[in-house]
Amino acid sequence: MSASRPSSRPSARSSSDVRDLTPRRVVGELDRYVIGQHAAKRAVAIALRNRWRRQQVPGELREEISPKNIIMVGPTGVGKTEIARRLAKLSGAPFVKVEVSKFTEVGYVGRDVDSVIRDLVEMAAKLVREEKESEVWATARERAEIKLVDLLLPPTPAGTTHGYSQRPGDPPKDAKPANAASREKLAKLLAEGKLEDREVEIDVEDEGGGLQMLPGMPGGMPPGAPGMGEQFGQQLEDLLGALGRKSRKRWVRVAEARDLLAQQEARALVDRDEVRREAVRRAEQLGVVFLDEIDKICSRENARGADVSREGVQRDLLPLVEGSTVATKYGPVRSDHVLFVAAGAFHLAKVSDLIPELQGRFPIRVELDSLGEAEFVEILRDTDNSLLKQYTALLATEGIQVEFSDDAIAELARTAAAANEQLENIGARRLHTVLERVLDELSFEATEIGPQTVTVTASYVRERIGDLLADQDLSRHIL
Repeated sequence: MSASRPSSRPSARSSSDVRDLTPRRVVGELDRYVIGQHAAKRAVAIALRNRWRRQQVPGELREEISPKNIIMVGPTGVGKTEIARRLAKLSGAPFVKVEVSKFTEVGYVGRDVDSVIRDLVEMAAKLVREEKESEVWATARERAEIKLVDLLLPPTPAGTTHGYSQRPGDPPKDAKPANAASREKLAKLLAEGKLEDREVEIDVEDEGGGLQMLPGMPGGMPPGAPGMGEQFGQQLEDLLGALGRKSRKRWVRVAEARDLLAQQEARALVDRDEVRREAVRRAEQLGVVFLDEIDKICSRENARGADVSREGVQRDLLPLVEGSTVATKYGPVRSDHVLFVAAGAFHLAKVSDLIPELQGRFPIRVELDSLGEAEFVEILRDTDNSLLKQYTALLATEGIQVEFSDDAIAELARTAAAANEQLENIGARRLHTVLERVLDELSFEATEIGPQTVTVTASYVRERIGDLLADQDLSRHIL
């Protein structure tokens, strides 16, 4: 068979690689995507390493070592979310990002805070499932190839011998494979990729059923069930989804059928109970929860109305951060050793406005610096996923090669910094709006002007945006 054919399925990253992630290496990796903010990078790098160190501690002392949660304070657009996201991706740990402010928006009939842990274990299960399926992918491909041969050359029906029907009274005979030589020839053609465009009919799993949203109710939750609506809905949806799951026939090309069959075989080869156990373990021991916009739930002295609700959200979050057990469809999950990273701009509030109990659960506080013109130049020029590389790749699909000169990069940075000074300081996000303005004409006409090389210089930037800086009301032109 063609088990040696290259697979398009990416290999999953193993969490065992964490032992090689020294704090210095973690900071070096974060430097590729986030400019500056060395204090924040050092804090998260140490927190990540301490997770591995805790795993090496023997005996009961391991359970007593709790993660040192981090709260990052700094204006928007300076890299708070990016640091946490890259850290989780780097370590292969399950990671969820939660906008804390949504808990205040939906009130008592919305999502409960326990959904954070349920989302985390769901993400852990996804990571584990991908890893396990990657381990059996070669075997799954072999089985898929065998199934493809059966679909293209079905076996001889039971009760038929050499083309003649079975005589009455003869003992029943099982289905026999078609001519072995024909099967080998067909398998060879499949391995050589000469049958990729032929169509076959396969069974595809159809996720049917599911819980339908109840009209007039937020999130489809039953009335009068504050705090339990989401959990009830999730359990009912899982039940109905399992009952309604069925397969349906589809005609697809061999190239697509191979991947669909391999995915089905890989899922069948993976032990679901093992996935559940490992998902719970990873969520408990390696999980990272990023609580964004935590300053939005700060309550000030003599607060009334909405501020009281914000303090209620803090008190709901407190047991989760301190350590509690949450019921999930994968089993009970403890949050005692989950790493919580909170972040907020704290323009209108201070960290001290959080309730003291919640403040105490975030012992590490790091201040992130505002970004200026020099940092913008580095962001545009030196980061691995810089906006300039993204726009260059996008326009290259139209045959247009865009080149940015050094003076153009400096002018883009100067314009973004000036806009941040005169308007709201939105950090590096300002670069998005500035670049969109500069490349607006080129992006619109790219399909018409044909393949060519366009060099963006400082004068090119000024022609398209420089005159706007003289207008004090920049908000009409640059967000």
